[in-house]
Amino acid sequence: MRAVRQCTRSACDRSAVATLTYVYADSTAVLGPLSTSAEPHSYDLCDVHAERLTVPRGWDVVRLATDFVPAAPSDDDLVALANAVREASRSTPQATVPAKRPGSAAPAPVTHRLPEPAADGEIGRRGHLRVLRGEGE
Repeated sequence: MRAVRQCTRSACDRSAVATLTYVYADSTAVLGPLSTSAEPHSYDLCDVHAERLTVPRGWDVVRLATDFVPAAPSDDDLVALANAVREASRSTPQATVPAKRPGSAAPAPVTHRLPEPAADGEIGRRGHLRVLRGEGE
């Protein structure tokens, strides 16, 4: 799933919708749609900061896009999340903990059953996420 990038302006917590890049040799600032990945020498801006962009006197601004709208979650992201939740609810709740075999340098997998569901229906955990038993189970 794609992570939402934030505006790089200090104290701004809005989602980035545009990428600003400077071409110092040409004294030009290029403002375009949000790049697919964060680049070290570019700045991600929210719609407010993209509209208010000013550059030093004598510099040019090239605007590759004029309407900056936040990207909605794609169908791929939502489908991947739904599939991950379905898979987690179908699988048998087991945890694998590596343990060393006596006289061997390679760890041997050891499987432990997780405890029975708690009163709230929890049947497993992975980090801060919980797997809950469905109503039909």
